[in-house]
Amino acid sequence: MSRSRPSRPRHALAAVLTLGLLALAACGGGSAEGDRSATQPAEQPASTSPSAEEAAAGSHGSGHYAEPAQSKKLRAGETRTTIAMPGSYTPDAPYGTGTDDYRCFLLDPGLDKDAWLTGTQVLPGNPDVVHHVILFQVPPEQVAAAKAKDAAEDEEGWTCFGGTGLDQFQDVNRSSWIGAWAPGGEESVVKPGYGVRLRKGSQVVMQVHYNLLAGQQPDTSAAQLRLAPGNRKYQGLTTMLLPAPVELPCRPEHSDGELCDRAAAVADVKERFGADGNTADLLHLLCGGEPEPGRTQSCLRTLGEPITIHGVAGHMHLLGRSIRIEVRPGTPQAQTVLDIPVWDFDDQGSRPIEPITLQPFEQVKVTCTHVQWLRDKLPAFEGQPDRYVVWGEGTTDEMCLGMLQVTRP
Repeated sequence: MSRSRPSRPRHALAAVLTLGLLALAACGGGSAEGDRSATQPAEQPASTSPSAEEAAAGSHGSGHYAEPAQSKKLRAGETRTTIAMPGSYTPDAPYGTGTDDYRCFLLDPGLDKDAWLTGTQVLPGNPDVVHHVILFQVPPEQVAAAKAKDAAEDEEGWTCFGGTGLDQFQDVNRSSWIGAWAPGGEESVVKPGYGVRLRKGSQVVMQVHYNLLAGQQPDTSAAQLRLAPGNRKYQGLTTMLLPAPVELPCRPEHSDGELCDRAAAVADVKERFGADGNTADLLHLLCGGEPEPGRTQSCLRTLGEPITIHGVAGHMHLLGRSIRIEVRPGTPQAQTVLDIPVWDFDDQGSRPIEPITLQPFEQVKVTCTHVQWLRDKLPAFEGQPDRYVVWGEGTTDEMCLGMLQVTRP
């Protein structure tokens, strides 16, 4: 069956706030295996991973996905449920050009009461074509809109570069991310006493980024959710996103290429990704300043409310070389909370940190370095000439993204 592609509205400000950010690893807060929440009875034994029969009974959707790697032990009172795409999906380039497809699938975990999400594990059905996966919560009042988007396109799911398409504006300070997977990612479990609040009737959107450079084989991906009773007095976690521009010029000896001109490169991104191609320009509204070519770019954000940071993560693509996240930069209280001097695309797991509380008007900063010479080393760029690289959704485009897992008073 041919796919129907509805026209997409081009909301400029929505692109600023959505930012095409959806690339990786919502911070997991680290493993809490073996720990107990203070709210759990000391004598109650923790549950173990479910048997095959128990897993099947607690699953929602198709079963054609990879079995999980070693799962972390469930804590007292927690359960695990599997949500999966209802059928296989074969990716293609939604605008007829490019090598990437972002597809959203609405999944129902069957929440008949409020719950706390305490961990996630993504199960990519076909890791050869799945570049990364993001999980978003869909509150009950948005479920009907999500079902309408799903029904508007043929085949499973709907096209969704950037975000899910359910919100005209997405607040990068309070993202609806609840979990993610990228190469190197494992089961993400938050520390005891914390979780993401899921209201009764909430569902989940699973956004899958397919890398068409690896082919167009069908995929059926899934995810496992760790859930705790909603009546526990946990602290609610949210994800704060820290994007920065990417403005990587061609190497001088390759500067005669047609896409070495920034305007031409941005136009190419817009052609491949529609409205979300505006991110390259609009990020400068968030971070301030005009585009300046260079290998290293950063973004300084000033907080409008107090937060406590519990976990950190970073994301770049294949030309990424290093990434750093700082709090209170340029002050005597400055701290580096994430420092990856040599980026490894296949190791993008989140990192727990000792909690750090920041007050309004204090700042956080993300800095990334990208290099063109990696084109000569990586098979993904074989036959591709240098281009001026800006923020883009594609595997061979680039991103600079920090992620903070935070609580608020």
